[in-house]
Amino acid sequence: MRAAAQGFGAVALESMLQKEAAAAARLNPLAAKPQHFPAKAKSVIFLFMVGAPSQMDTFDPKPDLKKFEGKPLPESLRVTSQFSDGTTPVLSSPWEFKNYGRSGMPVSSLFPNVAQCVDDICFVRSFYTESAVHAPAMYQVHSGRVLMGFPSMGSWITYGLGSASENLPAYVVMPQPEGTPEGGTPCWGSAFLPAVYQGTLFRPGPTPIMHLKPPAGMSDNRQRATLDLLQKLNEMDTAAEDAEMSARIASYELAFRMQRHAPEAVDLTKETEATRKLYGMDADRTREFGTRCLMARRLVERGVRFVQLYSGGGPVSIQWDAHKDLKENHEKMCGLTDQPVAALLKDLKSRGLLDSTLVIWGSEFGRLPNSQSGNGRDHNPHGYTMWFAGGGVKGGQIVGATDDFGLFAAGDRYHMRDFHATILQALGLDQNRLFYLHNGRNEKLTDFGGTAIKQVFA
Repeated sequence: MRAAAQGFGAVALESMLQKEAAAAARLNPLAAKPQHFPAKAKSVIFLFMVGAPSQMDTFDPKPDLKKFEGKPLPESLRVTSQFSDGTTPVLSSPWEFKNYGRSGMPVSSLFPNVAQCVDDICFVRSFYTESAVHAPAMYQVHSGRVLMGFPSMGSWITYGLGSASENLPAYVVMPQPEGTPEGGTPCWGSAFLPAVYQGTLFRPGPTPIMHLKPPAGMSDNRQRATLDLLQKLNEMDTAAEDAEMSARIASYELAFRMQRHAPEAVDLTKETEATRKLYGMDADRTREFGTRCLMARRLVERGVRFVQLYSGGGPVSIQWDAHKDLKENHEKMCGLTDQPVAALLKDLKSRGLLDSTLVIWGSEFGRLPNSQSGNGRDHNPHGYTMWFAGGGVKGGQIVGATDDFGLFAAGDRYHMRDFHATILQALGLDQNRLFYLHNGRNEKLTDFGGTAIKQVFA
């Protein structure tokens, strides 16, 4: 076929296959799609720390802060921020750093459990964002832009790869019970992409998925017949190729299948006592976040493509936003999350899932080396740490750096476009082929392009 008629037969065949694929996508927008190129990662778990942990107190030690304790930063490094003119005294870290694993990477005493996993982790210390305000910075991390109205990363990935599960949402979001982050629903919205690609919110409690139970008196057969009739009515105008209509049909069908399969996916009583203990579900402090981390593992195990899990949300007292009392804040938030995060990495690895699951830990920005309110730190978008594990990542390494005070990303600086390009690379998606025509422009997650951080990968 390829050689016949100087290859025109192959061109015709490819055109026919593309039309068939397009027709299938219209009938089921969540149908699994091939990667653009081979890659190890099939799914993502994004652990987002709302409010911004301090990089120099967690994964980026800065001993020079001790030398300048109580003194202002050198004048060349002073930056104004929301609540500071840059002249407040330097605040050193109240926690010790030690080297862990075969790689000998330094981790703060705030993370004794995550520290045991460093050989599977790649720390990238030189990310930066363009806003020092929580919501716009969150939008940039989640969607690539500081303004709302653009599809979230999870929506883009679901649009690009479809769903690997016929019975569960492709994109699941699990906020903290106390509330959502400042950025709110645009952080997991689909914006101008079809609505079927937006995140599905899982709420805390025994029924994480709202409105899933059918009304009284509605049998499976009756509901199936109703959906079949709706399907026929909706398909009568197939020439219109209405993406929203296809999304609605797909949502109805998915909801019908979820009624049977979702309860099992979120039933943690199926797990062994040892597994529940690993995630800290036997302790009040770690039970809630541990429950969500374990649920994230169960979801990717069953084919969910993207899980977005938040630590922090609602009242400032339960976020990482340490404008004052840094020590109290970070010890509380790390105490809630350290064991569950480490358990997630260990559990995925023991089940052979870490190789195919990209785990990301990060936030909207970092924090400043000089003090605020005496014992806190203000926002710092100029340089901060996020880390990757699994999904083809080369663990036990550090990529990028900040200056001696942890204020500015130094050397190779990485924008959020690079962050997103790296994640797409891990999933086998070409950032330039993942686009959607909107208002006459082929929109992309990485806008006019990012550079994948190749050192992250093995």
